[in-house]
Amino acid sequence: MSKVIPLANTDKGIITITKIEKPYGENSKPVVSVGISLNGDAENPDWKAHIPLENIDEVCEAVKEAAKS
Repeated sequence: MSKVIPLANTDKGIITITKIEKPYGENSKPVVSVGISLNGDAENPDWKAHIPLENIDEVCEAVKEAAKS
């Protein structure tokens, strides 16, 4: 699963959301990778964060709360 979202207020920037099943090798647990690329290169983001699936719901709620404040 991968989704690309245009990054607001940039010419070519994108946000990429990808589920990675084994990000750190055979025994690692799945994460959602959030990448930010200012030049539109989804394969080489300028910034990225890996969020364990166990934390996704709480992180999404926190993002929604931040957007409303």
